[in-house]
Amino acid sequence: MNDKLISQEEIDALLSKGLANGSKGMTDIEMDIIGEVGNISMSTAATTLSTILGKKVSITTPKVSWKPFGEVVNEFQSPKVVAKVDFKHGLSGNNIFMVDIKDAAIIADLMMGGDGLVQSSEMTELQQSAVAEAMNQMIGSASTAMATMIDKEIDINPPQVDLWELDSDYEVEGMDYSTHICKIEFDLTVEGLIDSKMMQLFERETVDDIISIMNNDLSSGGASEPVHEETPSAYKEQAKANKEQDKEQPQVTVQRPIFNQLTPKDDSGNPPRNLDLIMDVPLEFSVVLGKSKKTIKEILSFGNGSVVELNKQADEALEIYVNGKLIAQGEVVVINENFGIRITNILSREQRVRGL
Repeated sequence: MNDKLISQEEIDALLSKGLANGSKGMTDIEMDIIGEVGNISMSTAATTLSTILGKKVSITTPKVSWKPFGEVVNEFQSPKVVAKVDFKHGLSGNNIFMVDIKDAAIIADLMMGGDGLVQSSEMTELQQSAVAEAMNQMIGSASTAMATMIDKEIDINPPQVDLWELDSDYEVEGMDYSTHICKIEFDLTVEGLIDSKMMQLFERETVDDIISIMNNDLSSGGASEPVHEETPSAYKEQAKANKEQDKEQPQVTVQRPIFNQLTPKDDSGNPPRNLDLIMDVPLEFSVVLGKSKKTIKEILSFGNGSVVELNKQADEALEIYVNGKLIAQGEVVVINENFGIRITNILSREQRVRGL
């Protein structure tokens, strides 16, 4: 492909080529199911992004379409930041997320402690890393939500994040411009900063896997034939009704439970003899001087001689942990030129449960 947008004639030719190669379209029911899966998974992703940015994030109900990849490319109005995800387990094919580069720049600035009021749409390497982390967490939460909805474990490889310029060739393994894909488009808004669109692309084999899983789940309750309805909700209700109708109610026997006699607790204070077996097990003993939270921007500004203020007062007792569990408090002492800790308070069981 030349370094320019493809023409409508080229799109028509690609479309004809795809149909000639037996490109399989999507029915209205399939689009409804994919749209619902995308809606739930991306709503979860929006919640994740809202947590990361500290801003209200909204994603609208998706618009689902079936078209050649080349036609999707021809619709680009600005460069895109693209996350390509390979399914390791549970589903087949590629899953691609796209956002405008100007929106990605705003997201990166917010993650780095800025106000999001960026003017340039160009991104530094550090900003690209910040956006990659945001998209990684969004895709992870979306995949988890999708797995819950289709009741199947889904595992993905780490997303590969790239920048697609308008005058570039876009390469996706196993896909060319005549390949038909499922395009799921959302309106994305970030409180007072972003009002744009985000896209998710599924290959045909990914669509087939999701539809097959949903159909098997709905028709496995005893109906001899799959149920065809106008909407996925009606489809589910009919399948559930068939399942309950065909299932005979078993005879149930009810009886009073019988419990063993409780043995009084030994209050002698002597530890069980088999405790000796674990006496030599090593445990990690650590003392926390204090903690502090910093933004990426603040951390990058650190240099030799920088002073970081901690959340612990100078005369406040230090926390003592064993294997990450808070068990006591103490104060710093010096023993033969080494730091040490003098235990001043051992927490009770109630204090350990409450975390002080």
